[in-house]
Amino acid sequence: MNYISLPEMGEKFLSTEIAGEVFSSLIVMGIEVILFAIIGIMAHFHDPLKKPKGLLAIGEILVEFFDRLVSDLMGPRFKGFGGFVMAIAVYLFLAFIFGLTGLPSPVTYIAIPLSLGLTTFVLIHATSVRFTKFRYFKRYVEPIPLFLPINLISMWAPLLSLSLRLFGNAIAGWTIMTMLYYALENLSAKIFAFIPSTGAVSWGSVILPAIPAGVLHLYFDLFSGFIQTTVFIFLTMLFIGQEAPEDEEYELQTKGGH
Repeated sequence: MNYISLPEMGEKFLSTEIAGEVFSSLIVMGIEVILFAIIGIMAHFHDPLKKPKGLLAIGEILVEFFDRLVSDLMGPRFKGFGGFVMAIAVYLFLAFIFGLTGLPSPVTYIAIPLSLGLTTFVLIHATSVRFTKFRYFKRYVEPIPLFLPINLISMWAPLLSLSLRLFGNAIAGWTIMTMLYYALENLSAKIFAFIPSTGAVSWGSVILPAIPAGVLHLYFDLFSGFIQTTVFIFLTMLFIGQEAPEDEEYELQTKGGH
């Protein structure tokens, strides 16, 4: 039997390659945690009789907006769920626009959209179990037990829909931008070949990509990121909210349970 010493285990762990998008995701989460922590500290020491300003005012607007959005779309039974939706929305939007820094965007790595979709998937079924208890399993044999295989396959539809929508839009934007950069850099290098290079940097190759690339970054990173974030959180709320019974049905279930 071969044994591995602790230093060797640490060396193997540290040498494990991790995708750049994962590091980008960690940076985005760190930024989000820091922002929320700062807002929380500011709120703790803020005088409630005074009007909030700056970052605290933005945080208050976001909290009120997402709480109201959850109440309107999901109902009062999901009170307190706004914080989760806001955290996902802020993370996803920051992840999309993170490509503007020149570092890889987290959503172009399939594991990140899949993790977000899986989170929603788990909450969908956890919500169903919460409200229906053991009747949850009845959904897989409706309308007749013969539909069990079809129902087991269709249950994965929200996970695939949410994950692949995010990944597809992100990777499409990344592909277009990569092709554009490649084409314009080569064309620019030929047109401005008379401009001398400095070390490894060819200044002639960066002239043409500057303007069109900047405009497309605004679309694929900023505008598309906002749209995809909005679609994701709306679908998340709808998928989870529809697992809760209607008010009348919920009252009957509650009375029947007592």
